[in-house]
Amino acid sequence: MFEEVSDPTLVAHWPLDEAQGVTAYNNASDRDGTLMGGPVWQPDGGVVAGALLLDGVDDYVSTDPVFNPADGKFSVVAWIKGGAPGQAILSQADGANWLRTDFVEGKLMTELTNSGRSSVGPVLSQANITDGNWHRIGFVWDGSYRYLYVDGAEVANDAAPLSDLESAEGGLYFGAGSTLAPGTFFWGMIDDIRIYDRVVAP
Repeated sequence: MFEEVSDPTLVAHWPLDEAQGVTAYNNASDRDGTLMGGPVWQPDGGVVAGALLLDGVDDYVSTDPVFNPADGKFSVVAWIKGGAPGQAILSQADGANWLRTDFVEGKLMTELTNSGRSSVGPVLSQANITDGNWHRIGFVWDGSYRYLYVDGAEVANDAAPLSDLESAEGGLYFGAGSTLAPGTFFWGMIDDIRIYDRVVAP
């Protein structure tokens, strides 16, 4: 299903399998996450071993800087269960919401975009991921196009090639929007987040 953690292109991997404590360990680098607001570990509740349960009010995970979207091709994959319209799964502190749901129906989207006067808007899929089932979601940037995936299927992409994505060097948030705004906190479970510095079809 996925490459082993020895894959040199796997730049970050948070299994979210801990049973206690406030640290979400990163198996691929030293960029561990810190639990904020009181998320609850679910040692037997994930798709891949354990998972993390967030309350949709003030729970999230914060990491040190991990990856700049302007640095080149990359892929992000995660498992999620739950959520509601307008909530974020993965975002960057001084940048965009990488993976989130739209404000109306809970469909997967990304707000990662290019910079400059020719910048384009978000990519919105027609895939609802807030139905209470586990979904494997993914974002891929191949250097020209943005792609969204749900459960192994491509659900959205760009119609025309883009320039490089907008630069951002902040840390990541799991389960909260990039500004930590009310309404962006994720309600549900998140499991096994991975970032590759290459194209991976989730």
